[in-house]
Amino acid sequence: MSVNNTHLGVYEINEKLSKCKSVFFIGAGGINMSSLAIITKQRGFKVGGSDRTKTALTERLEACGIEMYYEHNAENLNGYDAVVYTVAISPNNPEYVRAINDGLLCISRADYLGFVMTGYRERIGVCGMHGKSSCTSMCAQVFMDAEADPTVLSGAELDSMGGAFRIGGEDHFIFEACEYMDSFLDFNPTVAIVLNIEMDHVDYFHSIEQIRNSFSSFVSITGENGYTVANADDENVTLALDSYKGNVITFGVSSNADFTAKNIKYIKGRPDFDVYHNNEFYCHISLSVTGEHNVYNALATVAAAQLCGISATDISKGLANYCGAKRRMELKGTIRGAVVYDDYGHHPTEVKTTLDGVKRMGYDRLCCVFHSHTYSRTAELFDEFASAFCSVDKVIVSDIYAARETDTLGMSGPVLASAIGERAVYLGDLDNIAEYLNENMHSGDVLVVMGAGDIYKLFDKLNFDKEEDNK
Repeated sequence: MSVNNTHLGVYEINEKLSKCKSVFFIGAGGINMSSLAIITKQRGFKVGGSDRTKTALTERLEACGIEMYYEHNAENLNGYDAVVYTVAISPNNPEYVRAINDGLLCISRADYLGFVMTGYRERIGVCGMHGKSSCTSMCAQVFMDAEADPTVLSGAELDSMGGAFRIGGEDHFIFEACEYMDSFLDFNPTVAIVLNIEMDHVDYFHSIEQIRNSFSSFVSITGENGYTVANADDENVTLALDSYKGNVITFGVSSNADFTAKNIKYIKGRPDFDVYHNNEFYCHISLSVTGEHNVYNALATVAAAQLCGISATDISKGLANYCGAKRRMELKGTIRGAVVYDDYGHHPTEVKTTLDGVKRMGYDRLCCVFHSHTYSRTAELFDEFASAFCSVDKVIVSDIYAARETDTLGMSGPVLASAIGERAVYLGDLDNIAEYLNENMHSGDVLVVMGAGDIYKLFDKLNFDKEEDNK
């Protein structure tokens, strides 16, 4: 059980926070929370925070002069008069309980982020069921290479950014806008990028109409003078924009959009194409990442960057320099000569599109370890999952990652493996999967380890080849 968002809004937060001198962050070690803590410190507040374990992010906070605690204790709030919390905490969290009982100003992460971003001139919010982190990272790379000094909050780490966030200037704020629990409705974009809309988060959203209405509400925040950069090839995106009063810039592959990809080629799975703007050649794009989905991410980046004054030359250069975010087809090494990638994909569309892209890379055999995320998603999208692995030669299915749920739906790894068919085998836990991979991978194979849970822990159990073995 988690706690609720506050939905105070910019004006109320500004009024109440102006009377505070110190802010405490419960769950400060998260990617977004840590960046907000640093921004708050830079704005002159005394800042402290807590989390369960010390990590590179919490050490970065300490290096910035932020007081960190590694257990949740009510006494940690001594000397603080405002609290920012992540809704993932328990209602019984002792710091949260004390903050409520003492009448401290309490602000949820999404609500506070919506307030913080209003200090920036252009606020580019990337939303959609898939590709948010990749597109946010692409935008970050383009704006950084163009020396636009963006401030960035992403859901994935980017090597060139030194992490998942970057504190830059006040002209451009690029952020990932998550739709889960309608968190993005607390944000304040001036430019909304809508990559795609389909059914997901079925523990909160109960129909595609509800999802479309949520996205419609998000883009409307930009106002009549704002902009939405929209995927013209996605029918649900088009429907969500039906009553939008702002300015729309479209992108697409199969449609006659404002920004269109033409002459698409795949060089070892990596897209190479021309971008046309209003039917005139605009720039050429050569990507270092695989898959058709990254054509769409790149087109959205081109449209947003052009809108913000970045030149076609700088856009092309920045996208060429983009090498992918962490856990988005991230190269991990080799096992017995087989090339191994890590990917965050956990929705059938993400899974199929990513694996179809890998198939184009030309390996002898494509193998995938799949770690399905939550029972509710697996059940609601079961048929789509079962058919998502059509390009894969061997699928290794793990136990389902429960996250916040318990199994009341009859879903399990063996059930999913059976539905996928003969190409799939259920191996259960990470130890069994690691033993199988360490004995059965071969040169000429490519392996993609996919999932949004803790499947990344598998890599610590794999016998990766030493560098000299690959020479």
